Amino acid sequence: MPRVGPDPARPQLPSGLPRRGFVAATATVASLGGLVDPLVRTAHAAGSDRLRFGIVGCGGRGLGAAAQAVAADPGNVLWAMADAFPDKLEQGFNVLSRAVAARVEQDPAYAERLDCTPERRFAGLDAYQAVIESCDVVLLATPTVFRPIHLRAAIEAGRHVFCEKPMAIDATSLRHVRDSTVLAREKGLSLVSGFCWRYATQMRDIFGRIADGAIGPVRSAYTTYNADGWRGETARQPEWTDMEYQLRNWQYYTWLSGDHISEQAIHSLDRLLWAFGDEMPTAVLCTGGRELRTDRPLGNNVFDHFLAAFEFADGRRGFHMCRHYPGCARDNTDYVTGTTGTATINGRTVNRLETADGTWDSDAPKNDMYQQEHDELFASIRAEKPIDDGEILVNANALAIMARMSAYTGQPVTLEKLWASQENLAPERLALDAPPPPTPIAVPGRTPLV
Repeated sequence: MPRVGPDPARPQLPSGLPRRGFVAATATVASLGGLVDPLVRTAHAAGSDRLRFGIVGCGGRGLGAAAQAVAADPGNVLWAMADAFPDKLEQGFNVLSRAVAARVEQDPAYAERLDCTPERRFAGLDAYQAVIESCDVVLLATPTVFRPIHLRAAIEAGRHVFCEKPMAIDATSLRHVRDSTVLAREKGLSLVSGFCWRYATQMRDIFGRIADGAIGPVRSAYTTYNADGWRGETARQPEWTDMEYQLRNWQYYTWLSGDHISEQAIHSLDRLLWAFGDEMPTAVLCTGGRELRTDRPLGNNVFDHFLAAFEFADGRRGFHMCRHYPGCARDNTDYVTGTTGTATINGRTVNRLETADGTWDSDAPKNDMYQQEHDELFASIRAEKPIDDGEILVNANALAIMARMSAYTGQPVTLEKLWASQENLAPERLALDAPPPPTPIAVPGRTPLV
């Protein structure tokens, strides 16, 4: 397996990320004493055992993950849910209830897979604690800034985890995540990442052939994630604090999301690593800016385009382009060049190799990669054969943070500089009644490399 980070010494636990006070100013978690099952246990291999899982973060991806976890195993049961906001929590529960009800029409036993009573639906920024306490498996799908703390709490409690990408917003939180993945490995826990393309059958097919030398040793790769952008602003309500407004528009603030190269385009950076056999580059030089980004949501400070050039120790190069340009050409394709051929990879349309021997297109049966993640996660728990996606989570996130640091400052960033960086974007106090941190717009050449 590729080593995480440049330091061969095993990371020490715990790392330096402070345990910030996550305090809700609206509904908060009630005392756990009467709410959680005192017999929460680790799963056994027998398929008849119930696996109680919970979801932290009830946005679209979180609800998708929960529905897929429900479907992954007849013994699975959605047992607990958490979200920062009561309205999102109840909306999410209603969506999942309707999805389960639709399946019950064909399979009445499916109703047993949803047992999330009102006393196990928790609202508030500290609500994740109750889900972790009451479940065997935890699905983490909150805004990125929360995930390092949530992951550490789940792993320390001995819970198996599905963790959406990305995991960290800066080097400080990434070191914390790296330490948590080591702890999960030591505890023998399954840790499945939200890098869904790693679970797509045709992607596995073509990247497996590249690894086996189908186009010769890889010399370069160019990946793209060019899209229209996120949904627009969630309009502010009179009762919201500044913190709540930013949390409900979290993608648009670097301190919450890490910018779109991390929150979204990280899938393409992960596939860049995959093309190079998961070898880490040694440095990156990246440019970026705000060509079309508007001032809504208020105070947003993310860029709308990045172009990164990664350098490997042997002189090979990897390139990545991503942008949020509404109405412009879209592309989400990987172009890989080897010594004897090329690969064009787009999971939804084409997965093709071209060599002197001709053209080959993957004929592996397509699957639902999102469902596959959860099928494999719960199968690994039943079989007591943990899945370890920790290095994938950390390494792809490292590329995204390196590139963002380089684009913001205009300076090259080495892997060593990343791991030594003291940048820490999260506020000391993260609460709905606390002021959000400043959101300056980075200016290359002026913004310092920390």
